[in-house]
Amino acid sequence: MREFLAGAALLARGLGQWRRTPGAMALGLIPGTIVGLLLGAALVTWGLVLPDLVDDWTPFADAWAPVWAGALRAAIGLASFGAAVLVVIVSFTAVTLAVGEPFYDRIWRATERSATGAVPAAEYGFWRAVADSVRLILRGIVAAALAWLIGLIPFVGGVLGFVTGVLLTGWLLADELTSRALSARGLDRRARRELLRTNRARALGFGVATQLCFLVPLGAVAVMPAAVAGSTLWAHAALGIRPVDGRAPDALDPHATPAAHSRADSAR
Repeated sequence: MREFLAGAALLARGLGQWRRTPGAMALGLIPGTIVGLLLGAALVTWGLVLPDLVDDWTPFADAWAPVWAGALRAAIGLASFGAAVLVVIVSFTAVTLAVGEPFYDRIWRATERSATGAVPAAEYGFWRAVADSVRLILRGIVAAALAWLIGLIPFVGGVLGFVTGVLLTGWLLADELTSRALSARGLDRRARRELLRTNRARALGFGVATQLCFLVPLGAVAVMPAAVAGSTLWAHAALGIRPVDGRAPDALDPHATPAAHSRADSAR
């Protein structure tokens, strides 16, 4: 639990970037606002048409007692809307990072300079952001489908589906958000996943905290710049990169892979 909370705290530390580089952080609100409005409108539309769709999906329930038919359709409706929320959150992150690549690149660079005093030379690039975004959306659809199926379990499905969805989506968000800072230090996809697994609790803490903020109306727009900054700090901590003020990294995992530590040393 301590590691989980430490991961969540890194998102809060990302908010501190507003004090250091307010201009770059403010620009990061622009792509999130545009994408958020579009996806928010799509989610509202889905919510409006969903009751009729559920009725069309369950014609067999017309012959049931009203209480049982209503319970079934309510469970399907809630599970379907919850799955749509998960897809929207993942899609928001994916599309916003791709569309707002120049803005979030500035936030990443500003965070690197303020935290470590230097910026890695490796470029992330627009098309790489697009490819990562497509993968994130596809993985998010799979996670939402699993949460939807769990949500259909009688009585406890709603809670279990919500928890499953938050954990799975939180993991996906942590994976995607940290990819820029880790890739810039020469870690390929396999090495990044290994580092995330090594620091699983801290990655989940960061991702779940971000996910829960995204569930708040307009939270995704407001928190997205801080999530980019916080994910950069997460990468520093996981790799053991010492901040410019000389403090020991508070998130260095003693069980991190030797490869990760060697890359961290070369990045200093």
